[in-house]
Amino acid sequence: MGFSNSRGNIVITEPVILNLVVALGIGLLIGAERERRKGEGPARSPAGIRTFTLTSLVGAISFLVGSELLLAVATAGVIAMTAIAYWRGLDDDPGLTSEIALVLTALLGGLSMQQPALAGGVAVVVAVLLAARTRLHRFVRSVLSEEELNDILIFAGATLVVLPLIPDRPMGPYGALNPHSVWILVVLVMAIGGGGYIAVRLLGARFGLPVAGLASGFISSTATIAAMGARAKTKAEIMASAVAGAVLSTVATIAQMAIVLSATSWPTLRTVAISLASAGLMAVIYGAIFTIRALRQQAAGEETGGRAFNPVTALVFALTLSCIMVAAAALQDRLGENGIILAAVLAGFVDTHSAAISVASLVASGKMTAADAVLPILAGLSTNTISKLVLAGTSGGRAFAVRVIPGLILVVLAAWAGALYALIGA
Repeated sequence: MGFSNSRGNIVITEPVILNLVVALGIGLLIGAERERRKGEGPARSPAGIRTFTLTSLVGAISFLVGSELLLAVATAGVIAMTAIAYWRGLDDDPGLTSEIALVLTALLGGLSMQQPALAGGVAVVVAVLLAARTRLHRFVRSVLSEEELNDILIFAGATLVVLPLIPDRPMGPYGALNPHSVWILVVLVMAIGGGGYIAVRLLGARFGLPVAGLASGFISSTATIAAMGARAKTKAEIMASAVAGAVLSTVATIAQMAIVLSATSWPTLRTVAISLASAGLMAVIYGAIFTIRALRQQAAGEETGGRAFNPVTALVFALTLSCIMVAAAALQDRLGENGIILAAVLAGFVDTHSAAISVASLVASGKMTAADAVLPILAGLSTNTISKLVLAGTSGGRAFAVRVIPGLILVVLAAWAGALYALIGA
C-alpha cells in the first residue's frame, strides 16, 4: 500500500489507490462546477458535488469489482436514475447538461481504473466546458455568424470526415502522389486562411494580419501570400497589413529552412548560413516597414467581414503541387542523380524546404559537397519566389503585387548576395 520516507511521510505506491484518488478527484471537480449551477429551492438540480463524487466512485468500484460488465450495469443504473430525475423536473429545467455529465462521470470513474491520466484529462475538459456555458452560448449566438459557422463545418468535414477516408499510399505516375498527403495540404491551406481570419477578429487587421502571416508562414509561405492577397483584394484599407503579413511569411520560410538543414546536414547549414541570414534580415526589414504603415492607419479602416477561407483556393493549390510532384518524379526517374537536383529546383516552385532537404540529403550521404549544395538550394529558393510572385499578382491584384513583389525580389537577391559574399570570403 505504501511506505514511510526519511521524513516520516507516507508515500502511496499501490496503483489501485492512486486510481481511486483520480476517480475521487474527477467527481469532486465536475461536481464542484455543477454545485454552483444547481440553483436553490424546489427547482434546484438534483445532482451536486456529493452526487457526482459518489457517481465517479461507483464507476471506479464497479470496474474494480466486476470489470467492464459490472461497470456497464452500474452505468445503466445511473442512466435510469438520471432519466427519472430528468422527467420529474422537466417543467422547470428542460436541459440535459447535468444529466449527461452525470453519466459521463460514471464512465470516467471506470476509465480511471485503467487509464487515470486520460480520465483526468477528459474530466478537466468536461469541467471547462461546463464552466464556460455562458461564454459559449454568447459566442455561438451573438459572435459567430452563420457564414463563419458554415466555414467551420466545411473545415471540420475536410479534416474529420474526408481526410481519414483518403488512401495513404503512393499512387499515380511514378508513384509520386500520396492522396493523403495532398489532402493534408488542402487542410493546411484552409487552416492558414482561418488563422488569419481569427487573428483579424482578435487583434484587428492592422496588427492581426502581420502576426498571422508570420505564424502561418511556418506552414506554407506560398499559400500565406495567396491568402493575404485574397484578403487585401476585398478591402483596400488593409493593404499595408496584408503586404506585411505576406512578406513576413518569408521570415518563417527562412527560419524553417535553417531548422530542416540543421537536422539533415549541419555542414550544408554552415555553408548557406550567411545567405539565409541575409535573406531573413531583408524580409524582416521590408515587412517591418509595412507593419509600421499598417499600425499608423486609422482603426476605422480595419476589416471585420469576409470569409475565413476559400476551399477552391486550397484545392487549386493542392492540384498545382500534385503536378509539380509528378514532374519532379519524372525528372528523377529519367536523369538519376542529376534529376534529383533538377527535381529539387522544380519542387521549389511549391515548397522550397523539400528542395533544400533533397540536396542536403545528398550532402549527408556523401554524394555531393556542401559547397556544391549552395547553388541548387538557392535555385530552389528562387523558383519558390517565382511562385510567390505569380500568386501575389493573381490573388491580390495589381495594388497588392506592386507592394509585395519588390520585397520578395529583395529577399532572394539578399540570399544570393550572401552566398556571393561567403564565396569571396572563402
